[in-house]
Amino acid sequence: MNILQIIPGSGGSFYCGNCLRDDKFHLAMKKQGHEVTKLPMYLPLFSDEHDLNEIPVFYGAISIYLKQLYPIFRHAPSWVDRLLNSSPMLKLAASMAGSTNAKGLEEMTVSMLMGEEGKQKEELNRMVSWMAEYLKPDVIHLSNALLLGLAPKLKKEFPNAILVCSLQDEDVWVDAMKDSFRDKIWALMSSKAEHLDAFIAVSDFYAGVSLEKMNIPKEKVFTNYLGVDPEEYKYASPGMKARNIGYISRMCEGNGFDIIIDAFIELKKDTTYEDVKLIVTGGSTGDDKPLLKQVRKKLKKERLLEQVEFHYDFDGEGRHEFFKKVKLISVPVRNGEAFGLYLLESMASGVPVVQPKLGAFPEIVEKSKGGIIYENNTAQELAITLKALLNNEDKLQELSVAGRKGVEKEFNIYTQADNLIQIYSELMEKK
Repeated sequence: MNILQIIPGSGGSFYCGNCLRDDKFHLAMKKQGHEVTKLPMYLPLFSDEHDLNEIPVFYGAISIYLKQLYPIFRHAPSWVDRLLNSSPMLKLAASMAGSTNAKGLEEMTVSMLMGEEGKQKEELNRMVSWMAEYLKPDVIHLSNALLLGLAPKLKKEFPNAILVCSLQDEDVWVDAMKDSFRDKIWALMSSKAEHLDAFIAVSDFYAGVSLEKMNIPKEKVFTNYLGVDPEEYKYASPGMKARNIGYISRMCEGNGFDIIIDAFIELKKDTTYEDVKLIVTGGSTGDDKPLLKQVRKKLKKERLLEQVEFHYDFDGEGRHEFFKKVKLISVPVRNGEAFGLYLLESMASGVPVVQPKLGAFPEIVEKSKGGIIYENNTAQELAITLKALLNNEDKLQELSVAGRKGVEKEFNIYTQADNLIQIYSELMEKK
């Protein structure tokens, strides 16, 4: 089967669960003998730029932003696009404030969803022409519903291909926008959805959210969980580690970075936890600098700055080193999320998870048995839950073993890739 994944990249400036999700499916399906191509949009997927070697980045972040604001750039010579889409420029864009912030990008989002009627139509034509020349996909898989503006053109140019779209956390982006744009964007996504053969939600929870937010026939929505290869993660028993708490995600307000910091400060008021450290990783963007500055100032005031380790290498081996250091992790995302790939990575490494009763977290923890869910997403409630677990070595060991087994049984990437291929095959048979 010849599969094309169209994936917005993060440029490697922070831990991007969606980028990692698509990359893990890409590798698993290739190992199973399928032809799979990743086509990056906006930015490269990762900081090592391996996505720039053979396949160009389409809709380069700087180029489309300038074309949205200044019509003159829509008619600029090709060398201007090549310059704007060069490695140094895209690296710069990845680190810029606002590059991953929904607020201020409302008009851009609308234009992208308008596809051939939008201000980036020339870029759409360029991408489709490249695909027609170099690829003959059986399946075109869009990474999220914000890319649905591509669907009518793709359906027209590749009528024999199956067109599917993953569903994961679009609400986080759209619902953060100005009220005047929010309904319009959901309506646009709903109207483009008719061109899709299927939608793949990453959890039952988020399948329900998507059906509520978008006008999609229920029979078009499938749930296919995320997965990791357990063999890539070395299991380490909590009993062999110091009492360190971990946080692994982009260090931003939405992901509750300030909540974990405040919970740690609360925990450290009790001298019983004098030995406990907080180790944080996941990177940040320019938008997160004020919060990081505020956090450091608060920790310094509490004389705890030396008790918090910023683990800067969160890619590849650096991520495995992080899991070796921590006894448990918590990422108290303010409004929950559609999944959270870091949960699987943690549990596969033998690290129990402590998550709020929000989003898909209860669903994932229930299936894996590798963590604890607490009721109210406050620093005080989190601190209480962390204290209780840190004091119970038997429970930590029980959750650690169960979590590893849960990932092997329920969230193995090869099982989930098989499920995805089965969905593709059924859709192709119907077609």
